[in-house]
Amino acid sequence: MIDTKTQEIKAADDETYSDMRDLGDELPESSPRFILLSYPMTLPSGRLSVPYVLLYYLPENCNPNQRMSYAGAVELMRSQAEVNRVIEVESSEDVEDIEMKLAGED
Repeated sequence: MIDTKTQEIKAADDETYSDMRDLGDELPESSPRFILLSYPMTLPSGRLSVPYVLLYYLPENCNPNQRMSYAGAVELMRSQAEVNRVIEVESSEDVEDIEMKLAGED
């Protein structure tokens, strides 16, 4: 999350989730978040893949100031985390369906 006073990107918690539904349930309804995701999965070809991506959670009803802060920090977060792909999600349902998005790209 981004601290509104200092404009620093900070960890909201150090929780590790193993189920996408649990992650989706924990996301705030009106505040953006950056989520680093390393998700082991088996592709349709049978090959094991562990993509490392940045989820940019931007709910529709978030504060415009927060929206601007996060939009300006996406590239910094991507480069600091050294991820190759950023996926924008707008709802907890999008987070739960992320495996389909990841499996779609080989």
